[in-house]
Amino acid sequence: MNYKLLDTDVQKYIRQNMEADINRILLGKSNFPDVNTRELAEQIDSRKRCEKKLPLWFQTEGIYYSPKISVEQSSSEITAKFKAGLAIGETLIDLTGGFGVDCFYFQKNGLLVTHCEINKELSEISKLNAKILGDNETLFYTGDGLNLLGKNQFYDTIYVDPSRRINTRKVFKLQDCEPNVPANLENLKKKSARIIIKTSPLLDIQAGINELGNVNQIYILSIKNDCKELLWIIDPENPATDTEVICHTFNNQIEREYQFKLSEERNFVLSNFSDPLNFIYEPDVALMKSGSFKLISRDFNVLKLHQHSHLYTSDYVREGFPGRTFKVDQYWDYKTFSKIKNIHKANVISRNFPLNPQQIKQKHAVKDGGDWFLIFTTGSFGQLIVIQCRKV
Repeated sequence: MNYKLLDTDVQKYIRQNMEADINRILLGKSNFPDVNTRELAEQIDSRKRCEKKLPLWFQTEGIYYSPKISVEQSSSEITAKFKAGLAIGETLIDLTGGFGVDCFYFQKNGLLVTHCEINKELSEISKLNAKILGDNETLFYTGDGLNLLGKNQFYDTIYVDPSRRINTRKVFKLQDCEPNVPANLENLKKKSARIIIKTSPLLDIQAGINELGNVNQIYILSIKNDCKELLWIIDPENPATDTEVICHTFNNQIEREYQFKLSEERNFVLSNFSDPLNFIYEPDVALMKSGSFKLISRDFNVLKLHQHSHLYTSDYVREGFPGRTFKVDQYWDYKTFSKIKNIHKANVISRNFPLNPQQIKQKHAVKDGGDWFLIFTTGSFGQLIVIQCRKV
């Protein structure tokens, strides 16, 4: 790392050029003899990526920004603060510390944290930033965290966020990530009372359980209906017999949580379906990821439109539903709707329907926008229907 990037004039330049064209900076000439244009462009680009994701890092003067891939792969402040509450005990080791966001919030939550990072420069950057942010307690180890575990140390909590990019290629199975958690799982269990594994939201839940075995809890975190990460909790001293899934949603200042046991969803029989009533519910992506398609109907007292539509309905509004709620204006079977020529603007949603939103808009000459929503889906008897509604 180049400590000259922390000089006052360089820092001022970085802050003043947040809206500048990165390519123009790269092709231009540096005003600073000890800092090249690539370094300037990299700092500006990474800082810009922190503005919404990591506002504390963005707002704090003197932060040294890591290459963009480390910023992209780091947790957001929202999810890092949340997962800090999942750790137990007094000591925690982060085997893949990276940019240090998770470690910072684990430490703020009162744990003695060890940050491990195999990349020497990234380790130095994280250590420097920790002090800038007021963290003088976290221990930093440059090297493979698994080697540190091999020295017979015990940590109350082990946290690991395996890298899903190997030699520029994205991988999705846990066994293909680095470190290979399944291959090292037995050793991790011997060294801790709780293991927290962060994975991509793309990892299939059943596939993850097949790789990890007894998982106590799976947290699915979404921000503004965008699934961000999965957290797999394993308590070696209390092996699970039935995994609990917790969907935690963040939407502006509102947080909601919905939880269930996998066996509950598997064993629950859903037999009643309904055509649209006064309100339609579209579950948050966290619930969709969880696979709780039947229990939603029971737990929120709503009826499912169709077995495979994953849309729900009720006569009276259900407050606190984790997702979007729509007030129904009217609905038609699809053949009838196809004859209507006076709807030119709407927000199109397609669920369990043979056409995707883009195809629907092209076929029916509907432009995006306005307050109206058109939901194209399948009704309770397998018929194609179109629901006109407004968001509540």
